[in-house]
Amino acid sequence: MATATAVHVPSFRSYGDYSSSNYGVNSMLFVDTKGREFYFSYKTLVAFRSLKTGLVCRKNEWGVTTGKHLNWIQPDHKARVSSEEFDQLLETI
Repeated sequence: MATATAVHVPSFRSYGDYSSSNYGVNSMLFVDTKGREFYFSYKTLVAFRSLKTGLVCRKNEWGVTTGKHLNWIQPDHKARVSSEEFDQLLETI
């Protein structure tokens, strides 16, 4: 018996809060055909999620707006990783 495979349609959407500020304007989430999620602040990849890694979020090395974006994605600052670890984990997916 064949196992059903989930089909993912690539999609773009904003993540973030538009109700209290305009910080959400420069946030974007891309979901690829494999269901992996890629979170951007402006044009910078700041987090991703895959079945293999779960959510991986970088430490804030930028400014206030990106910091707000990171707080929406991963409020627990201790769970965030360095740029080096982020890049290594990204290569595994």
